[in-house]
Amino acid sequence: MSIWKDPAPAKRDTPPPLTDAAPTPVRETTPAAADFSPTVTPPGLRPATSAPATATTPAMNESLIAADLTIEGKIEGAGHIRIAGKFKGDVNVQGDLTIETGAKLSGGVRAKKVVIAGELEGNIESAARVELLASGVLIGDVKAGSLTVAAGSRMRGQAEFGWEDGKASVATSPAKGSSAPAEASTPAAAAETAKA
Repeated sequence: MSIWKDPAPAKRDTPPPLTDAAPTPVRETTPAAADFSPTVTPPGLRPATSAPATATTPAMNESLIAADLTIEGKIEGAGHIRIAGKFKGDVNVQGDLTIETGAKLSGGVRAKKVVIAGELEGNIESAARVELLASGVLIGDVKAGSLTVAAGSRMRGQAEFGWEDGKASVATSPAKGSSAPAEASTPAAAAETAKA
């Protein structure tokens, strides 16, 4: 006789009932590996999973001239340009031009927006907006829609900003019967009005 009670015998799994169907194999789940194979779409067809096309313009890419590069030539295009090294030549882009601190550009510039933190030796012939940052140096003339100059920056040249092409008038005519001189809208017109 035993002093302790024997545990109940373990129940054995009963085999599944016999059926005419074949048993279903058990699959072990393993994490799926990423499939990096390219998908080929026939020309003219969009994949069914892509988002609908929008009428907005695509984002412009930015090209970089690194700090340890010196390049001579000409840049033209539709993207943005960031210069961190040295570039000698003209830049004509439909995007933005950024000249980083320590960088130097020698040449003419046409861009939508120009940000100068380094040095630009040349004229900005056409820009919607120009920003001369505190560390920036500009040696040349500026023609822009707007100009922002930070304290500490340096510039040698002439600046024309705020004028829309073809809409600047030299002077306005006085009202009929008035003997007051016309009000000048340009510095040259103001000087001529002052002489009269």
